[in-house]
Amino acid sequence: MTREKQIILGARIVSLVFTPFYLPLVGLLALFLLSYLSLYPWGFKLKVIALVFLFTVLLPTFLIRLYRRYQGWTLIELGQKERRVVPYVISILCYFACVWLMDQQHIPHFMAGIVIAALAVQIVCALINLFWKISTHTAAVGGFAGALFVFAEVFAFNPVWWFCLLFVVAGLLGTSRMILRQHTLSQVVGGFFVGCICSAVALLFL
Repeated sequence: MTREKQIILGARIVSLVFTPFYLPLVGLLALFLLSYLSLYPWGFKLKVIALVFLFTVLLPTFLIRLYRRYQGWTLIELGQKERRVVPYVISILCYFACVWLMDQQHIPHFMAGIVIAALAVQIVCALINLFWKISTHTAAVGGFAGALFVFAEVFAFNPVWWFCLLFVVAGLLGTSRMILRQHTLSQVVGGFFVGCICSAVALLFL
């Protein structure tokens, strides 16, 4: 395998591992491990995690893949700006369903806030996509950074090392998206800041 192919393979792996759909799940896991929410019974925590995983990862991924295969498009073809509308709609509807079910099951509002923040990021990115292609991958990392900022204030912990880790991940992910020719530098940087702002604002006003 040539060096160029190795770089492309590495970029694909990074893009796959840090898919945008994992933002709510990672946020919940961080809350359950690093805050007073760790006191909740494991049965309850697993129930919430399973619900969020189903509606923010498994279901949208399956439906978008089904749609792509129906259209006969490759992943690169699906990445074109005008073809991203339906995947955005699918994702947003799944997130709405998750928030509604969490409310129906009386899951604490602060937990649902993670999904609501991710939903806000999705909606804003979908609106921007109508005029300009933006990276939802880096928007998801930015969303986590915005949520981390709010949680650091609420739970009074030092987030410096977490931010350092996030910036490394954002750099790797943004570089990977550019290597795969899915986005430009302005699109990955714009995605990060849009995600950060939307997530922080959504959580602050919940």
